[in-house]
Amino acid sequence: MRKTIRGTTPELEQAAQAMRREPTAAEAALWGALQKKQVAGLKFRRQHPVGRFVLDFYCASLRLVVEVDGGIHDAQQDRDAARTEALETHGYRVLRFRNEEVLRNLDDVVRRIAAAAAGSEPA
Repeated sequence: MRKTIRGTTPELEQAAQAMRREPTAAEAALWGALQKKQVAGLKFRRQHPVGRFVLDFYCASLRLVVEVDGGIHDAQQDRDAARTEALETHGYRVLRFRNEEVLRNLDDVVRRIAAAAAGSEPA
């Protein structure tokens, strides 16, 4: 049995709510494609708090995390790698896409998410 990450804080919950109110252009575009079970009938949540992290998009049934990275992530690659490793240690699968990739080729990003979902086992 996988150990689940638990225990968010009120501050993290508030940060997630603020991020839902003000998505980046790439997050808004991807949310338009993921919401309402449009990808393989899967339910995704956006800006979902898990432990000490806020996940950009999360499919709980597959423990699938989709992160959309902007320019700030160029300067924090070590931090992002540690975050991905922490999530994977707890049984989450993490996919990362650049903002530009989402904005320029949304269909391909959605196809890659669907392919990853098809290869995942339900939690």
